[in-house]
Amino acid sequence: MNESSVETMPFSDDIPADKVASDRTTLHATDPQIDRPPEFCHASESQTFADDSAEDSKDLTSERPTSDELPEQRGGILRRLMGGFGWLISAVFSIVSLIVCLAFLAAIPIVQLVSFGYLLEVAGGLARGKKLRDSLPHLDSFRRIGIVIGAVVVGALPVQLLAHLESVAALINPGSNQSDQMRIFAIAAAGAAMVYLLWALARGGRLRDFVWPQPIGFLRRGWRPTTYRELPDRLWNFTHSLQIPKFFWLGLRGAIGTLIWLIPAMIVIAANRNGETGLAGLVGIIAAITLGIVLMYLPMLQAHFAAENRWRALFEVRRIRRLFCYAPWAWLGAMLLSLVLFPIPLYLLKIEALPREVTWLPTLVFVAFILPARLSAGLALRRAKRIASDYGDGVTKPSSWINFFSRWTVRTVMPVVVGVYLAFVTLSQYTSWDGLQTWVQQHAILIPIPFFGV
Repeated sequence: MNESSVETMPFSDDIPADKVASDRTTLHATDPQIDRPPEFCHASESQTFADDSAEDSKDLTSERPTSDELPEQRGGILRRLMGGFGWLISAVFSIVSLIVCLAFLAAIPIVQLVSFGYLLEVAGGLARGKKLRDSLPHLDSFRRIGIVIGAVVVGALPVQLLAHLESVAALINPGSNQSDQMRIFAIAAAGAAMVYLLWALARGGRLRDFVWPQPIGFLRRGWRPTTYRELPDRLWNFTHSLQIPKFFWLGLRGAIGTLIWLIPAMIVIAANRNGETGLAGLVGIIAAITLGIVLMYLPMLQAHFAAENRWRALFEVRRIRRLFCYAPWAWLGAMLLSLVLFPIPLYLLKIEALPREVTWLPTLVFVAFILPARLSAGLALRRAKRIASDYGDGVTKPSSWINFFSRWTVRTVMPVVVGVYLAFVTLSQYTSWDGLQTWVQQHAILIPIPFFGV
């Protein structure tokens, strides 16, 4: 069969498939040049060319997204961006709620030890090796508390507005019906807000529970007393999960141990109480220098105590001195944040005493500043412990000249850092409303509140 016969052979859909296959076999038998590579190509080159062409076509089809995949990819990126933005808002709101709750507790005598214990636990958790995102205990619980507080504040706004209108109406036109109507509306608004809040709490107390009241579900179950029967037990379990006694006990032991370390500060107070000079002044200077030496170790001793949860760990100075050798620059950074950058501006809030009703407002600033200082101390101690694990957990010191230079450089700078802090404490005894007591009421190392005895 020649080439002309191949060209004139009809190929249509009417020819059976077996007929086409048999004709194809005949073609191969009569003309072996058909379906062979060109003369300028060898068989292996032709195979390579075919494989490369197949791979190129495969890559093009696999890498090029189809029209259906492009919107999905864009939607995925958008969802990730929206998810990250939502996570950021939730994290910021949780931290703000935490600061508000700790500030409220810090304004209550004795109960303020819970706030102090929580801050110690923050540093101790990091020193034990926790990650930064896990270093704030019960952060999700504080977020839920913040949601409930925000819902109560929003629900109280209409009631306060109606109560204000009622008082205005009674002042402008005493004995009028308008004041009575405003009072009735205020009482009805207060009742409606109470029912709304209880219904949201019964469904879980989440943000969506306060935003969407589920009216159909309320008509079915909201009026039944059994819906709210479990609320007291759930509230008790939630309060118990916050571990308030644990933080109180940690704060109490930490405060007692810190006051023992602050005995030199008490000597300074006694030496300067009557304004005596001579020997009393010399004793006060020696006590102040001793206090400066104590402050070089006390913030890290507190973090070490919280990490070990042992009373004696608060006095293990040798352990702290050895850990310093493994991360001197991190140590210096933590001391700068703990004694200079964050605590010193807070002394401005101690110049004048505030009324009891607004005592908790300055504590918001105090907690917001002291919290990152405690985080820095925990991070520095965690880094030192990790490096010390490579040296037999502190059995030997690093022998490199870089570490030797770093240690002695930081040791030279550290007295300057402590000296700056003590200078502001000394100045504070003349500017603060509590006078000499400022030597003991140091928010950098004790309860984060400007008014200890409120």
